[in-house]
Amino acid sequence: MVIGFVGSGNMARALAVGWGEPALFTDGGSGRASALAADVGGEALASNGELGSRADLLVLAHKPAQLESVAAEVGSAKLVVSLLGAVTLASLEAVYPGARIVRAMPNTAVVVREGVTCLCGEEVAEAEELFARVGLLVRLPERLMDAATAVSGVAPAYVALIAEAWIDAAVAQGIPAGQAGELVGASIAGAAALLRSRGMDTLAVRREVTSPGGMTARGLRALEQAGLRSAFASAAGAVAGSSPK
Repeated sequence: MVIGFVGSGNMARALAVGWGEPALFTDGGSGRASALAADVGGEALASNGELGSRADLLVLAHKPAQLESVAAEVGSAKLVVSLLGAVTLASLEAVYPGARIVRAMPNTAVVVREGVTCLCGEEVAEAEELFARVGLLVRLPERLMDAATAVSGVAPAYVALIAEAWIDAAVAQGIPAGQAGELVGASIAGAAALLRSRGMDTLAVRREVTSPGGMTARGLRALEQAGLRSAFASAAGAVAGSSPK
C-alpha cells in the first residue's frame, strides 16, 4: 500500500517516522517534503495531483482552510485519512466524492509508537492497522472528536509544560537541572505505568502514596488550592471550543 502525505509538517513527520515505511510527500514550498523523504524513505513529489494518482492511502496533513483547494489539486482519491482539526466527515465527503473517508486525531507521541489516536468515519482495516501500530487506537462518534482532541491530542504539550514547571520547582529546591530532569522524567513514566496497572484508579494510587498529614498530602493540598482542576477544565474548554486556523 502506497501512503501519501499532503503536507509534511510536525504531525506528518511523527506519523511517517512511527509507521517506519517509505511514503510520498508534498509541501507548500517549505522543503519539508524532501527532508522527510530523505529521513524515512520515499519520495517528495512536485504536485498534489501526482500524489493523488500514485497514493493508495492519502493522509491530509495540510491546513484545514486549504481543504477545497487541495482536493481540487488531488483529484480523485481511493482512501482519505484526514488529520484536519474540526473538518467534518460531511465536508470531506463533499470534496472527495467516492473515496472512503476516515478522520483521525493522533498526538505526536506516535513518533515513538506510544501515541493515542481517535478515529471516526468508515471502519477501514488498512487505516486502523496503521494507527494501531503507533499506539492506542480509540473509535469515537464524530461529535466527540473535538473533545477527544482536548484530552489526548494536546497531551504531549501539556505533559511537557507540567514537567517544565516540576523541574523548575525541583531546581528551586536546590537539585541540579540535569538531575531534576531525570527525576521528573522517570517519575512521570513510572506514575503513568502504575496508573495503567491499576486500571486508571486514580484514587487508589493517591491513597497508596498519601499518608494523613504527610508530605504528599501537603503537596496535593497546595496543588488543589492553586486551582489545578479548574486549570485543566478551562484548558479543555478552550481547546474543544476552538475553530480551525
